[in-house]
Amino acid sequence: MSVSAIVATSDLKPRISPLTQARRVVIKVGSALLVEGTTGRVNRTWLDTLAVDIARLRSRGQDVLLVSSGAIALGRRQLGLEPGRLKLEESQAAAAVGQIRLAHAWKEVLEHHGLTVAQILLTFGDTEERRRYLNARSTLDTLLRLGAVPVINENDTVATSEIRYGDNDRLAARVAQMISADCLVLLSDVDGLYTSDPSRDPGAVFIPEIPVITPDIERMAGGAASTVGSGGMATKIAAAKIAVAAGCHMAVSLGHEMHPLARLESGVRCSWFYPSATPATVRKQWIAGALKPSGELHIDPGAAQALRSGKSLLPAGVTRVTGRFERGDAVIVRDAQGDEMARGLSAYSSQDAEQIRGRKSGDIEELLGFRGRDEMIHRDDLVITSAQSSA
Repeated sequence: MSVSAIVATSDLKPRISPLTQARRVVIKVGSALLVEGTTGRVNRTWLDTLAVDIARLRSRGQDVLLVSSGAIALGRRQLGLEPGRLKLEESQAAAAVGQIRLAHAWKEVLEHHGLTVAQILLTFGDTEERRRYLNARSTLDTLLRLGAVPVINENDTVATSEIRYGDNDRLAARVAQMISADCLVLLSDVDGLYTSDPSRDPGAVFIPEIPVITPDIERMAGGAASTVGSGGMATKIAAAKIAVAAGCHMAVSLGHEMHPLARLESGVRCSWFYPSATPATVRKQWIAGALKPSGELHIDPGAAQALRSGKSLLPAGVTRVTGRFERGDAVIVRDAQGDEMARGLSAYSSQDAEQIRGRKSGDIEELLGFRGRDEMIHRDDLVITSAQSSA
């Protein structure tokens, strides 16, 4: 699709905001919004209004995760580091100091609304390496289930230039992908995507809706606009590619105004990137076809019937374990006749699965010495692959 075609299709009847409809929302807050450029302090007035918006989302049952920049910007002021580009070790030192202040700021504004705040520091490897990815996903899912608001930042104190994102736009997209978010909002110092840099080209055309990310769209990206942040439009396009591939809507919106999320829901000028499928559909497709199975679980007729009705696979229904696999690996589920009926991600390694097969979930801790999941495969991690089984 050409740029002109995308601009033309953007002039459509306004849709209901994906932010309003989302079950799970990731909000990325840039340094230039959270930290006052002149003083190097937290912009508390603005942050208070964002907290009101977040509390409103939580009150209507939406899960909210925050990916927040600002640690280095806050820490460099406290350490007296001069303006300009920092050395790696200086950035790490500033992050170590600033992260405390950043976490405290979020704790203060959100606890005022009765919201529990959790701090999560991630590195590139935590979202790319499978075992660490699963651990991070499990922790975030648990925090959301318990009603907390996770505040996530890259672990700049340990990450080096070779193993870090370097911007929180792409980290936010990876987090959205990890927890199957429906909507990602990048609150930024730009109001969206243009056909060219509007600060240099008076004829630049604003694009409110991007149904597909084409090479022409990617070429529109420019450099970072802020002296405080590290991400420009190029990182936002990269984030959008990750998000929409995971079935997640993504907005790039100007965040400087008070109550930025309320403004976004009311239809303020922004750019929306649209996925072609839901997060659940994308995840099921990934489990069914993109992963190579490492083993098999054979189940009894009762367990097969439970799976057909949309339930999880419990250890009690497993009759045989074959192959070698680790927790989180894909496995084939076979019925009593040996026919494949499903595929899923095992919550246990083959060794542990062998010990608990045929047993009740309440026996798991006694058998393995630790309290694992009640399910061998949770229904969210399972997809029926046999047409007969899904009938």
